[in-house]
Amino acid sequence: MNQDDKKLETDDTTDDAADDASDAATDNAADNVADAATDAATEDITEGLETVGDGPLYGQVDEDGAEVTDDEAVGEDAADAADEAAEDPVEILRADLDDAKDRLLRAMAETENLRRRAQREREDAAKYAISGFARDLLSVVDNLRRALDSLSDQHRGDESLAGLISGVENTERELLSAFERHGIRRVDPLGEKFDHNFHQAMFHLEASDQPAGTVVEVVQAGYVIADRLLRPALVGVSKAADQGADDAPTHIDTEA
Repeated sequence: MNQDDKKLETDDTTDDAADDASDAATDNAADNVADAATDAATEDITEGLETVGDGPLYGQVDEDGAEVTDDEAVGEDAADAADEAAEDPVEILRADLDDAKDRLLRAMAETENLRRRAQREREDAAKYAISGFARDLLSVVDNLRRALDSLSDQHRGDESLAGLISGVENTERELLSAFERHGIRRVDPLGEKFDHNFHQAMFHLEASDQPAGTVVEVVQAGYVIADRLLRPALVGVSKAADQGADDAPTHIDTEA
């Protein structure tokens, strides 16, 4: 081998070594850069996760450019969800249907109450419409009865008064019958237990043959229309012999 060949072989060997050294340096540099970038990215992510609970949520901002916190972001998400649910046409129709049902039930209940009230007022009007007129006629009945009670046996035996007396009795009888046809009933409680709902006590009498609280005298008969009182009966009520002394109020000296 001559010197020229040796020189060429040496040059080739040198070039190969230089290429290997260059490739190794390039690979090492690339690995170092990749490792450094990975470490930096990992550190940034870690710091970001640690500050999520106390700081801005991933850099979100509002319309004015201010950073949004976690609570504000959660509240906005809930509001957005509520708006989406409210805008749901199915939910809107269901709400309208429930509202219509509620108003319908209320209207039906009010109508039923109005119908019952009108029916009750109609029945009361049918029963008590003539209360004022009947109350005015009570004095007529009383006068007819007083006229008949004032007749003595001599008057009743007088043939010239027989027709008049019979006419007064028939008038009283027909008037009382008309009262009964319209639900007006006479209250004559002689011998009955005193009832403050239909009787008005005018005085007390000692009656040994009647228990205390018994009506022993009727001063004026009372009248009722249906179950409503037109006029109470004015009565005298019996009492025990010593009831007056027992019922007498005891004087208590309140002055010190």
